[in-house]
Amino acid sequence: MPTDTTSVVAAPGSRALEHPARGDIRLADVLHALADPVRMRIVRVLAAAEGELNCVDVELPVSKSTCTHHFRVLRECGVIQQNYRGTAKMNGLRRADLDALFPGLIDGVLRAAELETGRLGDA
Repeated sequence: MPTDTTSVVAAPGSRALEHPARGDIRLADVLHALADPVRMRIVRVLAAAEGELNCVDVELPVSKSTCTHHFRVLRECGVIQQNYRGTAKMNGLRRADLDALFPGLIDGVLRAAELETGRLGDA
């Protein structure tokens, strides 16, 4: 059930996941989420995608349970949107919300990550 601080998104007949409302997304939480290399990789993949991706479409060097944790952290911080489509959990970057709240942040972080990868390689 939605509250003032969360929004619940679900297709009819599917399971709902809680997401923070746009106004409840905090910069410190977003930056904390993006500080982890695995979560940053997820954000980079979602940013490059033309639409939503299934969790299994994002290749990560960690166990399935750890992947679930990282996706949950990103969702709870307001960085990504997750919706069930049948049994698949689909993921998308909340670009419009993040750009409205923190103009230029996502573009800057993605560009910095790209430069770091060029400098250090993909760790």
